[in-house]
Amino acid sequence: MKLHEYQSKRIFAQYGVPIPNGDVATTPAEAKAIAGKLGGRVVVKSQVLVGGRGKAGGVKLANDPAEAEAVAQKILGMDIKGLTVEKVLVDEAADIQQEIYLGIVIDRAVHKPVFIASSEGGVEIEVVAKENPDAIIRLPVDPLLGMVDFQARNLAFDLGLRGKLINQFVKIAKGLYQAFVDSDASLAEINPLVVTGEGKLLAVDGKMVLDDSALYRHPNLEAMRDVQEEDESERIARDAGLSFVKLDGEIGCMVNGAGLAMATMDIVKHYGAEPANFLDIGGGAKADKVAAALRIILADPKVNAVLFNIFGGITRCDEVANGILEALQEVKTDIPMVARLVGTNEEEGRAILQAANFPSAQSLGEAAQMAVAMAKGGQA
Repeated sequence: MKLHEYQSKRIFAQYGVPIPNGDVATTPAEAKAIAGKLGGRVVVKSQVLVGGRGKAGGVKLANDPAEAEAVAQKILGMDIKGLTVEKVLVDEAADIQQEIYLGIVIDRAVHKPVFIASSEGGVEIEVVAKENPDAIIRLPVDPLLGMVDFQARNLAFDLGLRGKLINQFVKIAKGLYQAFVDSDASLAEINPLVVTGEGKLLAVDGKMVLDDSALYRHPNLEAMRDVQEEDESERIARDAGLSFVKLDGEIGCMVNGAGLAMATMDIVKHYGAEPANFLDIGGGAKADKVAAALRIILADPKVNAVLFNIFGGITRCDEVANGILEALQEVKTDIPMVARLVGTNEEEGRAILQAANFPSAQSLGEAAQMAVAMAKGGQA
């Protein structure tokens, strides 16, 4: 789950990370009022869950409240990479002297959180890594010890910070790390962390991505979800308790189990087509969940065929078969489908499908080949 900039920075502030004064506006009048309270120059920033807002014209400086109102008028309603700007953040404009990138991610190779830092902040870290990889600093952190002072000081020196900025950086790095851990985040990023003309460090932009699987522990963070900027099919899937990721292929896949789902996607590609989604209905799925999953798949206009691959353990094949037929009664479609049911009650499940003249296959390879042929307009 992605958080907006203003949400991320407010979390950082709870852990001692200094951020600019500011507030969120949904109308030009609100932006003018906020700018009036702040006084001086402000920056009006679109709040959408994509990068490249500045390049798209979604970040503008304003010298006074009237200009802030005019700028907000232009930004609100703007389309940025397919998302409509519905709110803006009005922050005090900082006197920026230097920009630093500071972020934390989980490195699965070393099984640790890793700080990623660069003295070349203000641009996408991927660009820095490509064009000047030597400017990237990586610092693994022992999850048992956490971010300790000497590591933060060494990182500050590596970034070229000196004097009073060292202690400020230590506080910020440790605060960012604790926010990352306490929020069960997969990414916490300040870009840029700036050195101001007053000789202070300030987090003028922020980003957090949270682990969806841990949100049950954080109802306060779950409440921050912006459903208006989510893909509708993924939102519906989440409400139905399904693990779903929309892709760009033509074969819809419904599988029980993440590993089996990945294998199904691989074999679809092996036989010359592309999967339209990752969809794991989970163990013990009943007919209603299967029906919900099928409705989500069929809502994708790119889907030309649907492949069911069910390995029955806790999940019963007859329940899945009933769910398929139940969904087809509700959602009328001429999209061809094929099912491979193996495991608990597989014979019953196949009998249910056979009675409804629904194509089935004995093996995954056979089912995938049938689905690919169907998607390409051939005979199953």
